[in-house]
Amino acid sequence: MNDGYLEILNSISSSSPTPGGGSVAALVLAHAHSLAAMVARLTLKSEKWSDGHEIANLIVKQSEERIQESILLADKDAASFDAVMVAYRLPKDEDGSTTKSDSIREATIGAALVPLETVQAAHNLLNDLLELSRCCNANALTDLAASGELAHSAAQIAQMNVKINTHYISGDDVDTIDYDTRKLIKDCEQIIIDLRVSYMERLGW
Repeated sequence: MNDGYLEILNSISSSSPTPGGGSVAALVLAHAHSLAAMVARLTLKSEKWSDGHEIANLIVKQSEERIQESILLADKDAASFDAVMVAYRLPKDEDGSTTKSDSIREATIGAALVPLETVQAAHNLLNDLLELSRCCNANALTDLAASGELAHSAAQIAQMNVKINTHYISGDDVDTIDYDTRKLIKDCEQIIIDLRVSYMERLGW
């Protein structure tokens, strides 16, 4: 591990509220993508695992972009929270103006949408991992399991960051965000169960 990695950890552990849980969820997802790519590459190294080559090739092909997207989501999450803080520091509304309240609402919606993107990305990876789990290099099954558990954790953490933002505002757009998040999380919960069954059966656990 290099100094850059330690710098990120020091940034998270500082007294600053950003980067916070939402950013960490996205970084956890980046680790999940990295492990998935490793398992996929180990699967592609041998014809013994040829049944898994199609999904492995897809994961490898997408991995670099998905890792970069996860890192971008970590940055976006921190920026969206900072935007909420800026909105709260605006002067109080006067003479019937709703400038501050509108700004707060807009920023809060933005702060909810970013972790929703993380939930969606984690959901996508979990689906790919479930397919890969059935035919990947058996020697890398625990790494695949680790990737799945990380992706699942990323989704759960990101879900909390959606809810903490939508809890204090209302509207059709908020209802849509909450609905989409709940649906994705419900799917993630089922996929991780199926994924655990898949790799545990192959491991004989």
